Amino acid sequence: MAGKKKEASLQASVTNQEQWEEMLATKGLTVVDVYQQWCGPCRAVVSLLRKIKNELADDLLHFATAEANSIDALEKYQGKCEPTFLFYGGGELLAVLRGANAPLLQRMIVEELAKEKLVLEQGGERKVVEDDGLIDDENKEEEETPPLSENEESIIVPASKSYTVAIIKPDAVAHGKANEIIMTIQDAGFEILAHEERMLTEVEARDFYQHKAAEACFEDLVQFMSSGPSHIMFLSQVEGSANVVPAWRELIGPADIKEARREKPESLRAQYGTQTLFNAVHGSEDMDQARRELAFFFPHFRTASVTEPDGEEERVERTLALIRPDVARENREEILAQIHKSGFTVALEKEVMLTEEQVRQFYFQHVEEGYFPALLRSMTSGPVLALALARMGAVHHWKNILGPADINKAREESPECLRVQFAVENESVNQLHGSASHEEAEREINFFFPQQQTLAVIKPDAMEEHRENILEEIRGSGFSVTQLKETVLSREMAEEFYKEHKEKPFFSQLVEFMCRGPCMMLVLTKENAVEEWRAMMGPTDPDQAKTTCPDSLRARFASDILHNSVHGSSTQQQAEDKIRFIFGDICSDAELAGDGENDTTILGDPNHSDPRNPQTGGSDDLQD
Repeated sequence: MAGKKKEASLQASVTNQEQWEEMLATKGLTVVDVYQQWCGPCRAVVSLLRKIKNELADDLLHFATAEANSIDALEKYQGKCEPTFLFYGGGELLAVLRGANAPLLQRMIVEELAKEKLVLEQGGERKVVEDDGLIDDENKEEEETPPLSENEESIIVPASKSYTVAIIKPDAVAHGKANEIIMTIQDAGFEILAHEERMLTEVEARDFYQHKAAEACFEDLVQFMSSGPSHIMFLSQVEGSANVVPAWRELIGPADIKEARREKPESLRAQYGTQTLFNAVHGSEDMDQARRELAFFFPHFRTASVTEPDGEEERVERTLALIRPDVARENREEILAQIHKSGFTVALEKEVMLTEEQVRQFYFQHVEEGYFPALLRSMTSGPVLALALARMGAVHHWKNILGPADINKAREESPECLRVQFAVENESVNQLHGSASHEEAEREINFFFPQQQTLAVIKPDAMEEHRENILEEIRGSGFSVTQLKETVLSREMAEEFYKEHKEKPFFSQLVEFMCRGPCMMLVLTKENAVEEWRAMMGPTDPDQAKTTCPDSLRARFASDILHNSVHGSSTQQQAEDKIRFIFGDICSDAELAGDGENDTTILGDPNHSDPRNPQTGGSDDLQD
């Protein structure tokens, strides 16, 4: 396990000024990846840094990541979208590299390390550099930033809309298909907020695709994207869609042209692409990438706020709604219809059986009130439907349509409100709950929908042809990839990884298969991550998956029950154990707590298993 812990701490995390000062005092050369809070460190170079560290095996070489927003010395780097690497020795800045240029980064590390060792061994002065990004000259930015031209107006988008970048690539433009594709995009209901034709320079292509710098096709991709003009578009959401990114990715289809033609023949890539590299169009993988790409191509983009009459800004937010057992049984669909009619999106949904202790924990502020015994009885009398509702000003609007908490007062002051409409006769407790504030909403949502982590594996059979498609779908489904590594398992590691199946007849065959080539290990973070990833994978047997879950990964990418493309942990505890085995003790903001089922569950019961899946826990299948 010591080796894995070392891998996890390859880059020291610097998140405040005190840690920055400690880092500067470290003997030797330190290479710092400066990142923004909203996009995180540059993951594309981690495998390269690990390779360099292992090959050089030099105790004077150190790597670190530093968040620009939390360190005074990095103030001028705040808001920069391109990756930046700073080289420090003896507390001095020795070199700067912008962009994830892997060959150049490797060469600079070797050269700067040699220089620093020479200084330490023989003395002499270091060659210190100044980076313009750190020069505290308030007038410099004004001098270098020309006023906006007529074609560079600030792009304003309502806060209620989502957005993404779309690119018609040089191959489709060269074949005269750009206008045809644009018409298709508009016919599909997308709104093009900005559009320009431009030819990317090689430097721009490298910077834009820096997240693919470690991939074998990177150089070919850079040359292709800088070979001719592209059409760059800023798209907003289709009518009625909460998130434009998955809608756009659905229209463009899989990156692999053969798969696109087979699975999504009406998609843009199936119609206009010729091969995987020349696949006609690009789309952001998730909202985080969409924001980075918008900053790259449309730096004058900004989101408009909606201001209420009282002067307060209204924001897209979430609130918790609870439908208590008495009305959940009879009026569930009618209440949900009212919710949708009021402009809410149901972001998360779960039906749960609460214990008395859980009700006391959730309503800790009400335990001493005279009405609490009736509330406790109501909340434990059957399944409660918990909903995370999203819209602009969700907290205020949900409270408004609920009406007063006191039923008698509600009948007098707001007879049309939901609490009056769905009141239960001879019951003093109202039947619907809403969060009282933004802070309370997040606490309550986290109570019912805690962030989870799960381990996902892309198996050797899927690595060559389907890896990128699977990664795209993972990100498009709202998962955050918080850890990732590509590895070839040794026989000993595979046996340990699947040790719960040691007595099963398929164990030896499974181990041999998992050792035959590289696989990709990922830590996925999301609310209900364990169950959602299992649902996304589908049944272990691809034949069953094609019948019962035709859109699942195994239905589309797996060939048989052994070569079934992906793996996922069965339970939260197993996920925690497997993540620790593969990655060592890693830190995460997500708490590995809460059950996270989408069906009726006993919230937080460690012995609960999914009633829909008898294989959960100690199953005989090949996915666990």
